[in-house]
Amino acid sequence: MEIVLRAALITWLRADPALAALNAIAEEAPNRTSLPWLGLVASASTDWSTKDRAGREIRIALELQARGDDPLSAADLVTAVEERIAAFPPDLSSEPLGERPAFRIINCRFLRARAEQRSHNRRAVLLEYRFRCLAYGDSA
Repeated sequence: MEIVLRAALITWLRADPALAALNAIAEEAPNRTSLPWLGLVASASTDWSTKDRAGREIRIALELQARGDDPLSAADLVTAVEERIAAFPPDLSSEPLGERPAFRIINCRFLRARAEQRSHNRRAVLLEYRFRCLAYGDSA
């Protein structure tokens, strides 16, 4: 579930016109990409199964890298990322294979954010989310 969720989230974020200002939306930190960019930098999952269905609690960390002297310089991009994740569809399939949905996101919750100023006017904002997911059918 974790790998499918990671891939679907990256595809979902890339399709948002509000995030077109980003030079890259990638898994991990993109190589040789100018700022600003967004990377899915970490994920971890634990069991969240029920008696009759497999489930996972998946934590995902996204890092936005931008440049600017003003602490508000990345605020619009952070807001756009948060709004796009809030609209993430709950039914995920193994696209692009076009198969029936593999699992459903039961809930998505923002956990925490961390912002820091780095050298050369770089800014980094880390956003962490928790997704609780259950497989369709009897798959425990």
